[in-house]
Amino acid sequence: MITSTLGVRRAVTVTITASAVLAGGLFTGQAYAAPPAPSITAKGGFVMNNGTGTTLFGKAADTRRSTGSTTKIMTAKVVLAQRGLNLDAKVTVQKAYSDYIVSKNASSARLIVGDKVTVRQLLYGLMLPSGCDAAYALADKFGTGTTRAARIKSFIGKMNTEARNLGMRNTHFDSFDGISNGSNYSTPRDLTKLASSAMKNSTFRTVVKTKSTKQKVTTKTGGYRYMSWSNTNKLLSTYSGAIGVKTGSGPQAKYCLVFAATRGSKTVIGAVLASPSEANRATDVKKLLDYGFAR
Repeated sequence: MITSTLGVRRAVTVTITASAVLAGGLFTGQAYAAPPAPSITAKGGFVMNNGTGTTLFGKAADTRRSTGSTTKIMTAKVVLAQRGLNLDAKVTVQKAYSDYIVSKNASSARLIVGDKVTVRQLLYGLMLPSGCDAAYALADKFGTGTTRAARIKSFIGKMNTEARNLGMRNTHFDSFDGISNGSNYSTPRDLTKLASSAMKNSTFRTVVKTKSTKQKVTTKTGGYRYMSWSNTNKLLSTYSGAIGVKTGSGPQAKYCLVFAATRGSKTVIGAVLASPSEANRATDVKKLLDYGFAR
């Protein structure tokens, strides 16, 4: 009787152990299975592991499209690459900058003619409220030439030179702010490559992760005023670990975002171009980031 009972116990034990091993194997397989690639509404998208450069997702990643204000990533990068750059150097706001945003109905940092603002402040005005007036001021300051037109042309030339140096084969700039004159384009892969390079600069990283800022600027009469700017990149407030980078939109570009987020030791970086709405853009990017961190 005792022998019989022990036999039953052994049989039960063997059965349970075998089941546990089988179940464990299945669960282990599920845990390490790659998640399914997300479906996004944007016409183009790309995601990579910023630490390794490994591609994690691509959709029409090399198709050229209008980029809107994501162009300003390159504007900032060219400025920050200047030799002997003094971020505290002051730039006087010209009437041409305000006339430009009025004529183009462009996004503005609300710079006031005659005010003296620093290069650092212009970078905040460029990247947070996406000020095309700030972009104009920076291009005018850091281009070379005896006329404003020549300086602007020179600055855009620097943007294209930098694009070539970065291996951005499907990118061309014809403006300093993304308001295209007919041939301003890039791709999700190229913009991701650009952002990855730009994020190596500590000033750039500090600016693009800033949700809002209040800056003291010098007025024409020698007094001062405060300029307050909020970041158009709402991802900074809605996605845990978000650290940048830049929104873009326009009639041709639709809704774009170059994005980056860090969780633990992993940084995921990417871009979406031509999402049909701001809400779709937010959903697309969150899907891609979640997927990137799960890979």
